[in-house]
Amino acid sequence: MRPLPTLAILFLSALTAPAALPHGPAPTTPQRSVSQHGITWTFDRDVPVGRFINGDFYVVGPVTVVALDPRTLVGPEVPESELGTREKARVRNATWVRNGSMRNPPARPEVAYDSGVRNYFKPDLLAVPPIRLQPGDRLVSTISFKVGEEPNFPYHGGRGSREHHDNSPIRVAAVLTCLAQAQPADAFRPSYGDSEARIYLGRNLRRDLLPRLPPPPETPDLDVWLRVFERPWINTCFFGFDQPMENMPHYGQWVGQAQSMGGLLLMLDLDPAKKEQLMIRMVQVGIDYWGLVRNGHRGWPGWGGHGSGRKFPIVLAGLLLGDPEMAAPSRTFPKVEFGEDNQTLYGEGWTGARALFAGHSGIQRASGTAERPHWGPYEHLHPSQWTAQQRQSEAYRRANTSSSWVGQALTLRLLRAEQAWDHPAFFDYVDRWMTDPNDRDHRLEIMRHHPGFNLDDRARHTHQGNAWEPFVRSMWDRHASPPPYSPR
Repeated sequence: MRPLPTLAILFLSALTAPAALPHGPAPTTPQRSVSQHGITWTFDRDVPVGRFINGDFYVVGPVTVVALDPRTLVGPEVPESELGTREKARVRNATWVRNGSMRNPPARPEVAYDSGVRNYFKPDLLAVPPIRLQPGDRLVSTISFKVGEEPNFPYHGGRGSREHHDNSPIRVAAVLTCLAQAQPADAFRPSYGDSEARIYLGRNLRRDLLPRLPPPPETPDLDVWLRVFERPWINTCFFGFDQPMENMPHYGQWVGQAQSMGGLLLMLDLDPAKKEQLMIRMVQVGIDYWGLVRNGHRGWPGWGGHGSGRKFPIVLAGLLLGDPEMAAPSRTFPKVEFGEDNQTLYGEGWTGARALFAGHSGIQRASGTAERPHWGPYEHLHPSQWTAQQRQSEAYRRANTSSSWVGQALTLRLLRAEQAWDHPAFFDYVDRWMTDPNDRDHRLEIMRHHPGFNLDDRARHTHQGNAWEPFVRSMWDRHASPPPYSPR
């Protein structure tokens, strides 16, 4: 681990004077148990307990977790009435699980939290008490939805119960970290997916990079966004199947839109204490995703709207922490997949555009090819030549991807981070999306050849220039200043 430089921490905002923090460990409290987000871990003895800068807990170990509340249910302990039809048909040997925990979850799409997780459930990874934690271990514990329960999350947390559509059966997750010694008060929690358990420090945050732009009238309630980023974004799998639905937005479109909203809020002159808290929580999300990437995760590729919003928090955290490898994840790990990059490229489009949408699944960085050609690049073709799958790609372009990228691109430009992002087609594509004056003509041409494709004037969510949230649109109008649109 490369040692982190020791700096005076800038407290609350870029314009306040540096305030010295104690560089030694913060005090810990001997405790027999600790609770967070409705989950309680009980230990075999009183152990020193501390808190990271984002509020998550750590214990100084080794330590043994002897009980969890709510209790993990395994096999016949799961009531028959709590088993869904899909789950019973899919899970073999009655290895049902509820309220599961994992020690050191791997940086790959395999989880044991709940047997209702589609595609990725691996019961062998389940950790049940007594759970021995050594320094460096990370324990992720969860609360499962019961049949009939629905999520309660302030921003696109999904609707319906645990087996509805693509819902996750996991309601809440929390992370308990075991370390060899007490940490400074400004230590971030190491990523739950980082085997090195690398510690970053708040005193190294480049608060001076954040501007203080005047808040527009459309600025949302900051407390809502503090809640959106409050809890750990547990997300080693895909399609939202493993995402705790009261921890983070569910569908990738809303993951990306949340990053757009949070990033732009950090650009404003807001209450310093709340802005500081939002920054810390967003940086923690970036640290978590970065830990997964550093440990071999293949990424969150383009697949409709599912792959958006995971690269941005890594870049943001790297910029603010002064970590150039983290700030440029696509240079550091050239084969890691991110939806925004898979789905944008340069070419000759049928409208004359040069920055194009690369399709539902796009171009994979690892191979440099469209691994699903029917869902790959298509905008070079006139709509009269589109297949049904290519029309579907256009639907995802208009309804589920582009609008969620606008705030991300604008935030990165305000931070002068285009080179760190390392995929210029993304920025040029967003410019095209927001500024092309001929979109209505293009929509009419598409509908002429695909009459069942509703892109009329009332379907505003499908129109170029849509940023979904009025706040994002307002910030774009005030601060983007892109060059006049020219397809060539």
